[in-house]
Amino acid sequence: MDRREVLKLSLLAGVGLVAGQANAQQTCPGDGTPNQFIPKKPADPLANENDIEKYQKCPYCGMDRKQYHHSRMLIQYSDDIADGTCSLHCAAISLSLNVDREPKTMWVGDNAAAGDVKPLVEVDKASFLIGSKIPGVMTANSKVAYGTEDAAKAAQAAQGGELVKFDQALLTAYTDMSKDVARIRKNRAERKRKMMEQQKG
Repeated sequence: MDRREVLKLSLLAGVGLVAGQANAQQTCPGDGTPNQFIPKKPADPLANENDIEKYQKCPYCGMDRKQYHHSRMLIQYSDDIADGTCSLHCAAISLSLNVDREPKTMWVGDNAAAGDVKPLVEVDKASFLIGSKIPGVMTANSKVAYGTEDAAKAAQAAQGGELVKFDQALLTAYTDMSKDVARIRKNRAERKRKMMEQQKG
């Protein structure tokens, strides 16, 4: 996959997020868009080794990456700064916000592998099953990655959905973003309301 194409896609998706960048940096150089969204962990050329220990929580939604090991992603930018997310949904956010960084390598949880914690596989080597009956993470339209095409086809036969490569999966994540964010916001508001009712007793 052409990394420049990924950059173009994420740039288009993030245009609204980076509007006014110059003014923000002039007024607050250390905390203007997109500086405030730069991943906070130090550069690590071996970010994919023990990635769950290094990047325990998704910086965009706060979800535990160990709990969501099967859907987690890791983006290694060209300056060796890495961003560990819970899902393709949040990885798409990272790519949009970090428009000044070129992604060098990206990994995703390999659902073709056995084990309590799925290992990472490079996205270029993965097949993504989109829109199957498998529950999604941060999305109603699930996107599940498999390190082998045979495993992806077996899952498709059992669960339905469409097999695509990473660039199409990323495009679908951006297309789904508006509905997914609205649904997440509604669910969180409902949970907050129930918690407040419980506290009132």
